[in-house]
Amino acid sequence: MAAQASFDITSTVDLQEVDNAVNQAKKEVAQRYDFKGSKSEIDFRRGENLIILSADDDFKLQALWEILQGRLVRRSVPVKNLKLGDKEQATGATVRRTLTLQQGIPTETSRAIVKFLKDHKLKKVQAAIQADQVRVSSASKDDLQTAIRLLKDEDFEIELQFGNYRG
Repeated sequence: MAAQASFDITSTVDLQEVDNAVNQAKKEVAQRYDFKGSKSEIDFRRGENLIILSADDDFKLQALWEILQGRLVRRSVPVKNLKLGDKEQATGATVRRTLTLQQGIPTETSRAIVKFLKDHKLKKVQAAIQADQVRVSSASKDDLQTAIRLLKDEDFEIELQFGNYRG
């Protein structure tokens, strides 16, 4: 009998890259003319996986988000893993928005991935949820490559990373 080959599906955000992107965005905001004299701020709370944007009005808040998003994309941080909170009024007539960094695959998404693989009826491909990741295994490496290709084409609303391949 052939040995089982497997790989893990994860979804993580490199917090150091997020920190670098936030610092670059702060520098850009400090230099931009349209932000001179405004109360615009980007606060990264690493331990809580939160980024808090605050600005004078909705227009500046949106501009702040666009600056940060551009910096995150340039540093290869998956923007899909950021969950935008609602705009809320803050102190001093400012508005605030909280962004949550998604680390790991949520349980509901893990179940959707397992169901997706079962629905495609790949021969002897098995998926198992392991905490915040999914392990996919099969006797056939070709079936695993097909599974990866299918998963890359599907949108699960988070960035999927494939690693720990064992053949």
